[in-house]
Amino acid sequence: MLPDVAATEAEPPGHEGHRARMRQKLLTGGPDAVLDHELVEMVLFLALPRRDTKPIARTLIARFGSFANAIAAPPIELRGVQGLGDAGVAALKIIHAGALRLTQAEAKKIHVLNSWDKLIDYLTAQLMRERVEHVRVLYLDTRNRLILDEAQGKGTVNHTPIYPREVVKRALELQATAMILVHNHPSGDPTPSRADIEMTGEIKAAAQVFGIVLHDHIIIGNGMHVSLRREGLL
Repeated sequence: MLPDVAATEAEPPGHEGHRARMRQKLLTGGPDAVLDHELVEMVLFLALPRRDTKPIARTLIARFGSFANAIAAPPIELRGVQGLGDAGVAALKIIHAGALRLTQAEAKKIHVLNSWDKLIDYLTAQLMRERVEHVRVLYLDTRNRLILDEAQGKGTVNHTPIYPREVVKRALELQATAMILVHNHPSGDPTPSRADIEMTGEIKAAAQVFGIVLHDHIIIGNGMHVSLRREGLL
């Protein structure tokens, strides 16, 4: 990890005026008025008050491709950006956490089965940029509203263990009457594997014993998704 001592180096004269103009640009024009690297630069204003954050911001966008990818990048990769330091990494991860909390809050307001596009947007935001497989379960009430979106496991680039008994046990604890399984394919291809299909069948059978419905198993890829129910695999 690079030392944070660089973060104490002074920015060139006039930087306060530049920062004021950037903030005014955002406040006056809204989010669409600023480019990705400008948005990253402003996030870093607070964490690196005496640094010229523009070169760091441009490096982040060049390396990760977009604002969204930069804030979602693993901390170990962010620490490889010269001049960022722990303070800068933490600032980016705070923004990432805030974005995920916002999508979670919105998801709790929707009738899941009648708001398919919003559901997919939410799940994509949660999982598309993950580098390893994550399995999540959406636990639903009798009106198919979200009770809880809970991580069930994190694995490797192509496998995550999940235990049907634990999934059903949690549903009973939450008094959920239905569930949706979700996991991502870091390869970007959401095509279900044989193991995905078999695991779905096992959880469906375990849930049925207690009258719990498994509505779907959704696999998230890179800008794509697959519904096992719509594919006739559930």
